[in-house]
Amino acid sequence: MPKHLRASALTALTVAALAAGTVLTAPAAGAAPTAAAPKFLSASQLPPHPSSTWTAGPVTEGFPEALGTCVSTEGVPSYDYRYREFRTDLDTSAVQLTVVADTSALAKALAKHYDDLIRTCADRLEKNDPDIEAEGRDYGSLPVEEGAHVRGVHTETSGGSTDISLLSVGRDGRTVTVVRWGQMGDFGDAPVAAFKKTTTIAVNKLY
Repeated sequence: MPKHLRASALTALTVAALAAGTVLTAPAAGAAPTAAAPKFLSASQLPPHPSSTWTAGPVTEGFPEALGTCVSTEGVPSYDYRYREFRTDLDTSAVQLTVVADTSALAKALAKHYDDLIRTCADRLEKNDPDIEAEGRDYGSLPVEEGAHVRGVHTETSGGSTDISLLSVGRDGRTVTVVRWGQMGDFGDAPVAAFKKTTTIAVNKLY
């Protein structure tokens, strides 16, 4: 999402039991040891751009601002987040986030929470900024590892600026990954099939 949308304040989110009674709470004593760090997408694995190549940034500790409009850390434990940003020479960008939970149950709940945030993102954007019209679309689930889900969010400002994002959430065991692709345009400009392939690669590549 562009900077003018990142500034939109999000409503407070309270996370209750999200999966089989699981609540996102701080890890208990004696939690499982830290696994090997998950791997990230490379630039060549992003949806091809028709006139520019992708450039991959370094893997960075923290939570990426590029996910802040639809996905946030509010209401979840303080995990160790890592991300990688990607850019083209034009207006197209992407980002991948990974986070390792302490159990598979917590990771399942976290993945559902992130998917719920993306599912409700358009409504929250419109509620928090009267100058924005937003629409979300569900592009379905992918049969990879413990599953992934792909959605799209289109926004248009009163000034005529339009932006399209594709977002996905996937899980492999205790690890959750979120991938976002975005550029100026609308749903007709979104490379849905290629993004589904990118999401499948991202989840398979974690380990």
